[in-house]
Amino acid sequence: MTIGRGDAILKEGILGLVNILTREGLLSKAVVKLVERKIYNKLIIKNRLGFPRRMQEDKFYTIRDMFHSLLKAVQEGRISPSVRESLSKVLVSEIMFDDVNYRERFREKFGQAPPGFLTISPTKRCNLRCKGCYAASSGASQESLSYEVVDRIVREKTQKWGSHFTVISGGEPFLWSDGGKGIIDLAAAHADNFFLVYTNGTLISREVAGRLAQVGNITPAISVEGFAAETDARRGKGVHKKILQAFDNLRKVGVPFGISITALRGNAEVVLGDKFIDFYFGEQGAIYGWIFQYMPIGRRYSLDMMVTPEQRLWMYEREQELVREKEIFIADFWNSGPVSNGCISAGRPGGYFYIDWNGDVMPCVFVPYSTHNIVKVYEEGGDLDTVLASPFFEAIRKWQREYGYMKRPDQMGNLVTPCVIRDNHRAFRKALQEGGAWPVDANAEAAIKDRGYYEGMVAYGDKVKELTNPIWEKEYVGPERGKTAVA
Repeated sequence: MTIGRGDAILKEGILGLVNILTREGLLSKAVVKLVERKIYNKLIIKNRLGFPRRMQEDKFYTIRDMFHSLLKAVQEGRISPSVRESLSKVLVSEIMFDDVNYRERFREKFGQAPPGFLTISPTKRCNLRCKGCYAASSGASQESLSYEVVDRIVREKTQKWGSHFTVISGGEPFLWSDGGKGIIDLAAAHADNFFLVYTNGTLISREVAGRLAQVGNITPAISVEGFAAETDARRGKGVHKKILQAFDNLRKVGVPFGISITALRGNAEVVLGDKFIDFYFGEQGAIYGWIFQYMPIGRRYSLDMMVTPEQRLWMYEREQELVREKEIFIADFWNSGPVSNGCISAGRPGGYFYIDWNGDVMPCVFVPYSTHNIVKVYEEGGDLDTVLASPFFEAIRKWQREYGYMKRPDQMGNLVTPCVIRDNHRAFRKALQEGGAWPVDANAEAAIKDRGYYEGMVAYGDKVKELTNPIWEKEYVGPERGKTAVA
């Protein structure tokens, strides 16, 4: 099987656009509109797999906003030539139009398509000590992976899965070093990958920004909780000022950056307000925004810090407005479930899994339970596919399939509530038991033994479903009843 003629034309059109921008820094509105029409036709008109139209519209607007954000940055001179070249070669050519032969070969061997990427936290060490940190990181943390192991992980998932996208988290990634090599050296060694690095931004000096511009295949996602008051309250006094300096350093050398937003009960309205959006996406030049609703795991986990179900509903409606009407490239890892066809954890086809600083392998960054350690797997002659076949991962993938992944519309569960641990906690506990997973740290162990935590998570998921089920029925699956089922 090879890429179809329609996909090839679309790929050529987008690559042509990027190449024009790379050579001349110019933008033809006619070319942009042409590419948009092709994407619209592919996702919504053809809709080969028969997903609900509303889901396909969510995907289209997200992709459209990504291109608009990138092209605006190019027009304003905020993307360096090396970054443009990497965007052309990796983001468009490899990631958006991956070789389907990889998927077919993998499917023949394992019965499913491969994951699309990995998230790796090479170190737990951090120069901040944020309240509620999911990783419980601090300057005292010494746990780190060797450069050799991280290098092998990236090389292996690229060669075995055709995966060219890698997410780096932490701890603070820019503190990681082994044998004189760090994150930037890793990216330079894997020019066929594009790296998204979650960082607090305080270590992005002019020198670091310059190196990022030279390498060209890293985009930092810098964490904010709002403005100075909200960010400093969680991360420490003076942190927001350092973040603004990092933004300035990155803009000057042409490194595209985004923001990573932790939505809490006390700041949800702030981080989606007009003032916030105008400041970060307008004045500061953020290209994208990832919203992480606070998850009660890690240091001093607390259900009281979670956004309320009512806030969650408001956030969904506001995010739809930002994406569809204001063309802001922003995604919520819970409310944007329809864009990703639901939960993407546990190595689902096109999805990912997570490896931490000890080598413990988990379904998701927010699921601190494991059955395998990649360092031990390597020592015993295994590889990433060994982990992918774990009973714990398979139990979660089984739930994903039963809940709605690739099902026909009238059988899909509510994908606005896609998360196995946050929105469907009963199912998570069942998968945890069936998969024989263990907690990776004391916080995870305490949570699993806490009856109040279990009851609170179950009640939260039930209430969110109660509020969003009418939207799912009216906007997504209701209009599809009687139409052709998903292939």
